Amino acid sequence: METIRVAGADDVIRCSELLGMLFSQEREFSPDLEAQSKGLAMIIDNPDAGVVFVYEVDGIIQGMVLLLFTISTALGKKVALLEDLIVTPDFRGKGLGASLVQRGLECALDKGCGRVTLLTDHDNEAAHKMYRKCGFAKSDMVVFRVLLGS
Repeated sequence: METIRVAGADDVIRCSELLGMLFSQEREFSPDLEAQSKGLAMIIDNPDAGVVFVYEVDGIIQGMVLLLFTISTALGKKVALLEDLIVTPDFRGKGLGASLVQRGLECALDKGCGRVTLLTDHDNEAAHKMYRKCGFAKSDMVVFRVLLGS
């Protein structure tokens, strides 16, 4: 049986493992089970901050995505950031990622969001193709970041 549901506190360890998988593939991030667990718990414990969706297959979480909320002064309404989409290797190419993204978009619409933004590696063509199929378009904006306190 397959289902997409909101993650709870009992899912933090499995979701942290999935984030470890994701962050081992990305150039800008590194796996850190303690940090990922702490971040996931902060989201799960504060629904106003965001929501974690998990994709379960036969009772085992095989994918996840985060939706984080903020406010856009340009739109004058709530907006969301879609983050940390990951599907385990054995389940890739079967539509799980697109289903998770669609669930995130539905949630954003239900919460009154006027926009959903995401970041992806510039050379991840498979992800770009899937995001385009889900309705996303490439932005002309450029990402800048600074790490504080490190």
